[in-house]
Amino acid sequence: MGKLNIHNLRKTISYLKRNGLRETLVTIREHLPLGSRENYRYIPPAESTLEEQRDRSWEKPVTFSVVVPAYHTPERYYREMIESVLGQTYPYWQLVIGDAGEDDQLGRLAASYEDKRICYHRLSGNRSIADNTNETLQWAGGDYIALLDHDDVLTPDALYEMAAALERGKQHGVQPRMLYSDEDKCDQDVKSFYEPNIKPDFNLDLLMTNNYICHLLVMEAELMKSLEFRAAYDGAQDHDLALRAAACLWRVPGAIVHLPRVLYHWRCHNASTAANPESKLYAYEAGVKATQDFADSQGWKASVSMTQHMGFSRTEYDPPLLEQRSEVGAIGGRVLGKARRIVGGMMSDSGEVQYLGLKDGYSGYLNRAVLVQQAQALDLRCLRLAEQCRELFRDVVGAVYEEEEETGLYRWKDLSPDADFAGLGVKLSRALRQAGYVLLWDPQLVCDLEQTDR
Repeated sequence: MGKLNIHNLRKTISYLKRNGLRETLVTIREHLPLGSRENYRYIPPAESTLEEQRDRSWEKPVTFSVVVPAYHTPERYYREMIESVLGQTYPYWQLVIGDAGEDDQLGRLAASYEDKRICYHRLSGNRSIADNTNETLQWAGGDYIALLDHDDVLTPDALYEMAAALERGKQHGVQPRMLYSDEDKCDQDVKSFYEPNIKPDFNLDLLMTNNYICHLLVMEAELMKSLEFRAAYDGAQDHDLALRAAACLWRVPGAIVHLPRVLYHWRCHNASTAANPESKLYAYEAGVKATQDFADSQGWKASVSMTQHMGFSRTEYDPPLLEQRSEVGAIGGRVLGKARRIVGGMMSDSGEVQYLGLKDGYSGYLNRAVLVQQAQALDLRCLRLAEQCRELFRDVVGAVYEEEEETGLYRWKDLSPDADFAGLGVKLSRALRQAGYVLLWDPQLVCDLEQTDR
């Protein structure tokens, strides 16, 4: 909610209708203070950097098809979209526009640029978002396909950074097949940039809660064309695509690559989802459906439902997750201290506590503090271990793993009061990851230190 504007007012009213006054007041209190990301400024690459990118020679350049399904796009937005592609420092691309409109205005505008790399086509009609995109894909001749909405813009280094990432993968003997970048939002005039989406490296369980990948998504053309978009998931067709691609790739090292740079500006205007999420409630419902389909495809007995935060979901497993997913070695949760603020739980590999100081009931940056996700390290004080990992626990921690009967969590109070619970958690987490296990963080698991007797 952060900034006070008409778009955030709409979000607040929508949230109030769904969750009631109490939850809305908690959310407002959390988001009113201006944080570092509210003071965000998009800083474009220096002209000297862009010039170096233009001058770089490529021995075997990969080609990109930038695919844009269009429909009644306002001329200004359409021109700015095209010009953002023309302004790329990487020259080996084609812009494939599939127009579902009734006239050829967009075709005439595309032709006015007199660039053979711009490929305009009239679609057979205006059907679903997925069907329009699939029809446009048939004209994509590049090695990789980048998806661009008809009213958004790319940063000038977007395709260069993707090509460079592919080149790095090649040098390391791996072939990235799906790549994604960070993004931000911009106003109608593409002058003011805000709400950056700074994403983690690939995180399957976070992807199951929401389409955090979003923009810019680039995928190997053969893979995208084989998967296609599914009209039954319209509105969340890109989330569905990412989940189905992940089903093919998540076990393959280096196949999914995150570029930690803002390469995409998502334009906010009255008709856009970025400005008015309620305008596409059906999209979030389709996202839940896509996640359920993914869970079913993995053979998991699970149920997916939307959380109180529109567009975010949770997956419940029955039998429990650790009995179904053999790749998961441990699940951790939040450790709360004074005033019910987070003092432990999910950590980086170096032991830095994620969401440190966040109050109980607050959802954090992009609601991620209330979402199940994969973690680098977990705190022993709120931990549930897979049966097959208990011998490893004893070797690392020097104690027998036993659970509290009431919570099903590790009985950490049996350790010495002077034990370094966070440090031991990092040590155990490293050993688990080295053994090939995934660690999950579930914020619904809680250890409240103020209510714990030793």
